Amino acid sequence: MRLSTRPIAAVLAALALTAGLSITGSPAVARPDEGTAAAEASDVSIAADTYTWKNARIDGGGFVPGIVFNRSEKDLAYARTDIGGAYRWDQAGKRWTPLLDWVDWDRWGWSGVVSLASDPAEPDNVYAAVGTYTNSWDPTDGAVLRSSDRGASWKASTLPFKLGGNMPGRGMGERLAVDPNENSVLYLGAPSGNGLWRSTDSGVTWSEVTAFPNPGNYAQDPSDTSGYGNDNQGIVWVTFDERSGSAGGVTQDIYVGVADKENTVYRSTDGGGTWSRIAGQPTGYLAHKGVLDSATGHLYLTLSDTGGPYDGAKGRIWRYDTESGAWTDVSPVAEADTYYGFSGLSVDRQQPGTLMATAYSSWWPDTQIFRSTDSGATWTQAWDYTSYPNRSNRYTLDVSSVPWLSWGADPSPPETAPKLGWMTESLEIDPFDSNRMMYGTGATVYGTENLTSWDSGGQFTITPMVEGLEETAVNDLASPPSGAPLLSALGDIGGFRHTDLDEVPAMMFTSPNLDSTTSLDFAETSPGTVVRVGNADAAPHIGFSTDNGANWFQGSEPSGVTGGGTVAAAADGSGFVWSPDGAAVHHTTGYGNSWSASTGIPAGATVESDRKNPKKFYGFKAGTFYVSTDGGATFTAKATGLPTEGNIRFKALPGAEGDIWLAGGASTGTYGLWRSTDSGASFTRFSGVEQADSVGFGKAAPGAAYQTVFVSAKIGGVRGIFRSTDTGATWTRINDDAHQWAWTGAAITGDPRVHGRVYVSTNGRGIQVGESSDTDGGGTDPDPDPDPEEADCSVRYKVTNQWSGGFQAEVTVTNTGGTAYDGWHLDWSFPGDQKVTQMWNATHRQTGAKVTATDVGWNGTVAPGSSAGFGFTGTSTDGSTEPEAFTLDGEACTAG
Repeated sequence: MRLSTRPIAAVLAALALTAGLSITGSPAVARPDEGTAAAEASDVSIAADTYTWKNARIDGGGFVPGIVFNRSEKDLAYARTDIGGAYRWDQAGKRWTPLLDWVDWDRWGWSGVVSLASDPAEPDNVYAAVGTYTNSWDPTDGAVLRSSDRGASWKASTLPFKLGGNMPGRGMGERLAVDPNENSVLYLGAPSGNGLWRSTDSGVTWSEVTAFPNPGNYAQDPSDTSGYGNDNQGIVWVTFDERSGSAGGVTQDIYVGVADKENTVYRSTDGGGTWSRIAGQPTGYLAHKGVLDSATGHLYLTLSDTGGPYDGAKGRIWRYDTESGAWTDVSPVAEADTYYGFSGLSVDRQQPGTLMATAYSSWWPDTQIFRSTDSGATWTQAWDYTSYPNRSNRYTLDVSSVPWLSWGADPSPPETAPKLGWMTESLEIDPFDSNRMMYGTGATVYGTENLTSWDSGGQFTITPMVEGLEETAVNDLASPPSGAPLLSALGDIGGFRHTDLDEVPAMMFTSPNLDSTTSLDFAETSPGTVVRVGNADAAPHIGFSTDNGANWFQGSEPSGVTGGGTVAAAADGSGFVWSPDGAAVHHTTGYGNSWSASTGIPAGATVESDRKNPKKFYGFKAGTFYVSTDGGATFTAKATGLPTEGNIRFKALPGAEGDIWLAGGASTGTYGLWRSTDSGASFTRFSGVEQADSVGFGKAAPGAAYQTVFVSAKIGGVRGIFRSTDTGATWTRINDDAHQWAWTGAAITGDPRVHGRVYVSTNGRGIQVGESSDTDGGGTDPDPDPDPEEADCSVRYKVTNQWSGGFQAEVTVTNTGGTAYDGWHLDWSFPGDQKVTQMWNATHRQTGAKVTATDVGWNGTVAPGSSAGFGFTGTSTDGSTEPEAFTLDGEACTAG
């Protein structure tokens, strides 16, 4: 059972970020702040490099509160997550495609999706209501994003209030709906007492429906003063009765769910002009979902005594006959027998009268799924007791593709491992295929393709349908010089040892199982020794490994520990320093059989180890740097004048004693990147690095004397992921505006074995892995002897996505000459009728078949051996065909 509300990582982000707001986002463009940081060290030049990005596969790892099938096109489906963006189903690959990776640092809250709507009249149109928190944790207002190419590109309309993709009640919905008869009309249910909103121009502008009488009144915890638990959950779903209208005219009958236990369903019968509470409706509950079976005229409600997604002690299912006005309790069990609420709800569009529902908050022994084929008159359930505690299942559950979903558990009956799930707030039957059903849990998306075996007495097969959907929040990363290339500390599911970045690990870290791992470290010269710390309901909060994280054993801990904090391993593995939550900084030799309090360093300090001297450890808190030379027993205050606000992260360079890089700060104070070469006695700030939040090291470039440095930072007015192969003298941005992943400030590290490879943390999009196309060291090392017979440029053109009438492509321009580009424009001619509709990381113009793409300033300087990349979406009735030739500034390029 996992009961995380998952606000912590984003709260930390909110404290560290500068608020920003824009009304468009397709993809979002980074903007410079006013002024520049003071220069104290070196000049900064920004080159351009082309990286390819992928996730280190985990598959899932977070809550999926919404799955939406398009009602008019087969195999078109979307999923929304609470903090990790939105996805579109790729039927050919049986995987999910991320759609909101362009969300930028300033608007990180837009990665929380409170609702999705797929246009039934024009399937290319999709809408997303975005915003993560309705309180001060999220610095920006919410927005409704709109796309006319299935999420390949977006435009945004900001709202005058916030939305809460990660707030209580986020599993209810959908709050956003498109009128099936007049698809320029959309409705949005708002939280926080902001009422019901409507757009009549396909989501471009929005106005409140002032005639709607009830903005809701239910809050999860009215006594909470943070604005989280005490927020009014508001208007929670909108459902149209498509029978009450015809194409080109607004639908007349509209049903709306409200977070009000006494008045939870309202209806309009005049296209939204007037509204009234439906008489006879159930009271004492909140309607999580309202789904209309248009073939039978029945509106079904799944109800719970709370808003979810992890609470709920009682529930019912009611049916409303839209013709007669009769209400009927069609719950599958007696009210007295429920210890859960109902939420997930779907009707079979191919088989009228067939519906399914979930007991979303049934934690023990398992969740439950119910099915009726007679409009709720009778029900069967996914599992039944035979003789307690034994049970009989109507399904088989195969998690071999994502084996960690068993959680390494071996429970006694009636529990099973793996479980059917928890937080099962979304369940959808494919409207075109009665055999396919998907449902979201707190950790994955499960599904089946032989659902109707349920009705014939056979067993249906459930498997994870989650590939491509990566939703973990990453707290720390480590890449040892030997053993597994990647170790991770994750929120909610602990962390993983990746021996293959393209394979799902067999199991998360166990012994101990930690709800969230907050910090991990390995011994630099003995990388088999690994330590991790994290949060759990009770001790232990620390684990050790002597085989590079493959196996673990629990450690003892000092008294008073309440959470993980940070931990550091001596360079040779001979000892550890731990700064836990709830207790002072402590040190130990061996594997923590006993701990002693460290002196000279305040509680709550961040700790790290020197990567060469096993007796040397470092600490930081509130602008002061601390150093220990006796294995963490005593610390001495050293450098001051460092940032006193925001999140500070620092790393010591592997293989060199006393070489430390420190990143962090806040926009309200000191913010940037510093380096010490004297073990923290003094630090020098890097000029031009306006902001930096995490720093890490990777394998040195060929011929370079210093390891590659990676930062999540703002340099030259641009937010991004940067690398330097010359000790910070110059920086190369290695991500682009289509790959920003909202907030990336928790951790970053290069790979000590593969030059250019970098691992980047996100808060909801998992671990991003960047691979460089430049194997010769980046944008700082020109080719000393370029071949004069070769063209001075090469172009790689790749179609990355296609759909009916459209496509998406990426273009990489590489400087193969001996001098840097000082601005560039690339020309080509399309075969057929292809047209560019939108471009990012370059501007464009098109005349007939000819296209010109021009740099956007920050990527105009391309050093020899480096690359610049851009992407675009386009339209074509004949499919996408690669151009035959390219010219750069009028000179022919090599294509390939």
